[in-house]
Amino acid sequence: MQIFSELRYPSRWYTRILTLLLALALFAVLTTSAIAGFLVYRIVKPQRSAPEISMASFPGHPEVMDFQVPELGKREGWFFPGVRRGPTIVLCHGYESSRGELLTLVSALQDHQYNVFVFDFAAHGANAGMSTLGYREAEELNKAVNTLAARDDLDPTRFGLWGYNLGAYAALREAEGDKRIRALILDSVYDDPEQMVRVGVERNGLGPFPFMVRFTQLSFGYLNNAHRRDPPLSSKLLALCGVPMLFVQAQDDPDMAAITRQMFLEAPEPREEAIIAHGNFVGLSDQEKRDYENRVVSFFLLHLSPTAAKSLK
Repeated sequence: MQIFSELRYPSRWYTRILTLLLALALFAVLTTSAIAGFLVYRIVKPQRSAPEISMASFPGHPEVMDFQVPELGKREGWFFPGVRRGPTIVLCHGYESSRGELLTLVSALQDHQYNVFVFDFAAHGANAGMSTLGYREAEELNKAVNTLAARDDLDPTRFGLWGYNLGAYAALREAEGDKRIRALILDSVYDDPEQMVRVGVERNGLGPFPFMVRFTQLSFGYLNNAHRRDPPLSSKLLALCGVPMLFVQAQDDPDMAAITRQMFLEAPEPREEAIIAHGNFVGLSDQEKRDYENRVVSFFLLHLSPTAAKSLK
């Protein structure tokens, strides 16, 4: 009791210093927690971009295709038809991006007779909600693939997936449990959403602050408590033995490149890696986009070739 009394009403020099240190520590913890909470809010509620695009005037004869996601409601996607009964490639946009920003890649693939499908994840494009950095997004992707597989104008057993960061995580998570996925391109993929949280904190310039990354990851984990026991994707990579995978690493994003490189090293054969100067397809120059599109198309042509040629619808 004397100790508590001394701490409450310090009369000695050392208890005064101890009280001050405890007060500073408490202030630091509260401040860090508050900033971490704000960062998590910014991460799970990204700035949305939904460019106005008229499908009626867009080449390739696209059609709007809806599908349902439990607890999240309706999702709207764009289906671009290719060769009848041919394979379908689903493009999974990155964090703070949208389907509309991938239309040149869509055209490059459709020009080679692929069926192509694009849609927006939760908290992106016109969709409300919160991003889980891949946990629930993989479920959205699974429902999209299921809906596509129910169509009678494409091959329900042959799908290819392309994804960038958030989209790459969702694509790999889906592929590890879905034998219909026959080829994968994973651009800046990460092993666990908490890695993306760390990258987000560091990009905000707050990485050097003590415990900031950890507090933010804990807050993100609390919001996604249902997935707290989900293993990292690398623990299930062997399930993709025999599925061709291309891992893309961007030199201007060394943190994500290092994670992607490690994923590549742990992946089973057949696997390939591509190192490019600049990441994020949306922000590439025109020439870089053309080179990137050619690399993507070449990979799918080699590993997921369209069926016998038939004209587009």
